[in-house]
Amino acid sequence: MTESEQAVEARFAATVILLRDSPRGPEIFMMKRHVQSDFVGGAYVFPGGRVDPEDSEAEELATGLDDLDASRRLQIQHGGLAFFVAAIRECFEEAGVLLAYGDDGELIRLEDPEKAAQVEALRTRLNVGEESFLDLAHSQGWRLAVDRMHYWAHWITPEGQPKRYDTRFFLATAPPAQTAVHDDGELVDSAWVTPQEAIEKSERREWMVIFPTLRNLMSLTGFSSAAEAEEAGRRRGEVETLQPRIIRREGGIQAVLPGDPGWDDAEPETGRS
Repeated sequence: MTESEQAVEARFAATVILLRDSPRGPEIFMMKRHVQSDFVGGAYVFPGGRVDPEDSEAEELATGLDDLDASRRLQIQHGGLAFFVAAIRECFEEAGVLLAYGDDGELIRLEDPEKAAQVEALRTRLNVGEESFLDLAHSQGWRLAVDRMHYWAHWITPEGQPKRYDTRFFLATAPPAQTAVHDDGELVDSAWVTPQEAIEKSERREWMVIFPTLRNLMSLTGFSSAAEAEEAGRRRGEVETLQPRIIRREGGIQAVLPGDPGWDDAEPETGRS
């Protein structure tokens, strides 16, 4: 391992696991990253991305949590609210789902085609860099629904990887009358699937699913409804920080966690986890 590999610091990131009910049980929205993406190209992922500096400036737009409460939930001293805001922002940018309240205090609904088109146009302005998410929220009177985001998991990319992220995962039920759709840029496909379906697609090698995503899917297989999963998130106590190690096995590399075979022998290794 080179000195440059040792020096890679994990950037803060936030991800939202969007839920909805279906006749087959709770479904999760997943998107395929472009194969040329600079991080896990070709993988199926949840909406999410890096925490931006402006995400920490949104306290006045957040409903139900201030930075003190958000930080306490994430078990950090300060700056917790930025993770919640980043998850909401990335969800809008990447999936077109806006987790926010309107002027009437209700979650924004987009049954009206004209209103839906207006919001999609705002998403386009955001994605091409013409306007920031916070500026849009101010101008449109949106109140960010951080109170509907439930802290679920905390993963840190293994040491030795060329890109590393310190990522908080949240659960949220998709608002009614909104349509999730990938951005058709960095993300090239999307689908609503049950957690078990996504796991099976990974096992059959139909989908590339990285280790943290797969483990989060596994943690959601036992719920009968989105509300049940949300309630589990609401009651969740201290969330364990998980930072896998990478080991070489016959046929490739493998990520392992404490207690897994090979953990004590694992060394930092470049490559995907």
